[in-house]
Amino acid sequence: MKITMLGTSAALPDPDRAQSAILITLDNGKNYLFDCGEGTTRQMVKANINPADVPWVFVSHLHYDHVCGLPFFVLSSWVFNRKDKLKVYGPKGIQDFVDHSFENGAYKIDIRARADFPARQKNIDAVRPDVTEVSPGLMYEDEDVKVYCDIVDHIPTEITDCFGIRFEAEGKVIAFSGDTAPCDSMIRLAQDADLLIHECTFPESFLEHRAKSGVGTFAHTSPLQLGEIATKANVKSLVATHFGHFDSTSPVIKRAAGMHLPVELMGPERLDEVARDIRKGYKGELRLATDLMRIDL
Repeated sequence: MKITMLGTSAALPDPDRAQSAILITLDNGKNYLFDCGEGTTRQMVKANINPADVPWVFVSHLHYDHVCGLPFFVLSSWVFNRKDKLKVYGPKGIQDFVDHSFENGAYKIDIRARADFPARQKNIDAVRPDVTEVSPGLMYEDEDVKVYCDIVDHIPTEITDCFGIRFEAEGKVIAFSGDTAPCDSMIRLAQDADLLIHECTFPESFLEHRAKSGVGTFAHTSPLQLGEIATKANVKSLVATHFGHFDSTSPVIKRAAGMHLPVELMGPERLDEVARDIRKGYKGELRLATDLMRIDL
């Protein structure tokens, strides 16, 4: 199978990274999408994947950098002649998100106008996703894959669930953290995985400043913690992702991040720091994610 890291950034509009999205392509050509942040569809096309050829989307949680690209993906797939309904799996609230996006929501005028054309009316089901709100356990299976989820530690559960995911196919296991602080459920999901794709939003040198700022959540996983998680879970290979713009050289990003990041420390050299700190706890294969990175298992 092939894993394509479509988007590897956190919440800000980063000129060098799209927001969170991972595409898994089986040897038989089936495509499974995990998260759908801004830029997902554009990155998919760059990776030579037709959005209409992706039938399944699994959403880890409802922070906008993980889901705001879903309406564009659905509408683009319609224009790209998707034949069947997209199947969307996610936490409580994902049905409401979809209901307010399409024929009864934000894009109802667009859909009504385009549906006047016979070609668009012919595949109108493409803008009517089939949504399943899931609970911890087996969230999806077919003849090729099994997908499990469990609650991880990111958003308070009284607001919504946040999921980590375990994907089993072709004799391989891939685990994906979504966003989370270190937690036992993620270690269980990743146990003995061939590949763990895990958030690593801020370097150690940024965390004290971040905690004091009071801006946004700091329910994330540090590089030192990630090394420990990967070792405890006995994973064969690790990809660190969801980088919180600490490597950016963009003046716009630096101005936007000034309240909650030590801007004077920002730059590509921080990636070396992240790798060194992960290595203090984990000695297996390690990659730091970049957009459109391809991994073959």
